[in-house]
Amino acid sequence: MISALGVVEILAWGSSFYLPAVLADPIAADTGWPLAWVVGGLSIGLLVAAIASPRVGIAIHRHGGRPVLASAALLLAAGHVVIGLAPSLPVFLAGWLLLGLGMGCGLYDPAFATLGRLYGAEARPAITTLTLWGGFASTVCWPLSAFLVEQVGWRHACLAYAGLHLAVTLPLVLGLIPKAPALSTEGGAGHGADVPLTVRERRAFLLMAGVLVLGGTVMTLVSVHLIALLQARGVALAAAVSYGALIGLAQVGARIVEMANKGRYHPLWTLTAAMSLIAVGLAILAAGIPAVGVALVLYGAGNGIYSIARGTVPLALFGPVRYPVFVGRLARPGLVAQALAPSLGAVALTYGGADAAYGLLLALTLVNLGLASALWGTRPHGAEGSGAVG
Repeated sequence: MISALGVVEILAWGSSFYLPAVLADPIAADTGWPLAWVVGGLSIGLLVAAIASPRVGIAIHRHGGRPVLASAALLLAAGHVVIGLAPSLPVFLAGWLLLGLGMGCGLYDPAFATLGRLYGAEARPAITTLTLWGGFASTVCWPLSAFLVEQVGWRHACLAYAGLHLAVTLPLVLGLIPKAPALSTEGGAGHGADVPLTVRERRAFLLMAGVLVLGGTVMTLVSVHLIALLQARGVALAAAVSYGALIGLAQVGARIVEMANKGRYHPLWTLTAAMSLIAVGLAILAAGIPAVGVALVLYGAGNGIYSIARGTVPLALFGPVRYPVFVGRLARPGLVAQALAPSLGAVALTYGGADAAYGLLLALTLVNLGLASALWGTRPHGAEGSGAVG
């Protein structure tokens, strides 16, 4: 089941979040639409996903993840059909509205909520394994997108992704993702959505939301502007691309290490380690130390296990019963931050140059390390053990 969900995540991420990296330039060149608007489709999609996420979490809490993930496959397919056939820029952007709904129903947060609904307090190993699969999304789909664009053009590439969602993603969800067990009386539909937060939960929620906002901002800034930032430090384009590839390898390697530890320590250790690794890696880059490869390996390792922590820390802090609801609520601010981050990075580069952009990244990461440290004070009573999940 986790392998099936892993394939679903590879196609969901690769055909949405990672799509403009390969298709944006061919679309702009073919249509004459402004590149900024073509790339901006992703920001529109992320904002739509942010709006939908709390309701998605409630739906998974009440009905399980299977129908939600199936809806994601249909929405992503529909979005790709609209984009592939779009005669004008407004229709193209309308396709991103559909892709955004599909992202809100089908990326990591709904998948984590699905696993939490199925496995309860024992979901941590499944979440960790799923992120290992998801780490291959760009590795698989960037070459696939490039191949499709070269062979059949960007429009048919989008239609091909629509076909993959209908022929692969949807059958995997319906055939291999089990129905969620019925909710108990104590964990009924209203329990997760309506019970007021305690003082501890409210503080934990706000801190975790802050971590996701800053973490999403840093991740997106690096993803979008890394090549430009490295070139500003005198790194040639080909070398910058090669250095960038180290991030994906480090992400997967760090997730394998996390899997090997088998949850023997509290998930907050994972989050703290992630923020520390990211901070050290960005500090090396900001300082101009000639160790770009080391810096990006550290950053990639931290970012790799951060993806795990964003799924496992809420499970530890809030417990399994309301986990899908909390995941849905927490997803919104992080997605909004990811939608706005490329523009923030562009402003920093335009008006302050690379030094200002590096300084911004490092400052955000150091603040995030402080937020992660503060989360230790919000653990539930009895969660002090190394592998406790609350």
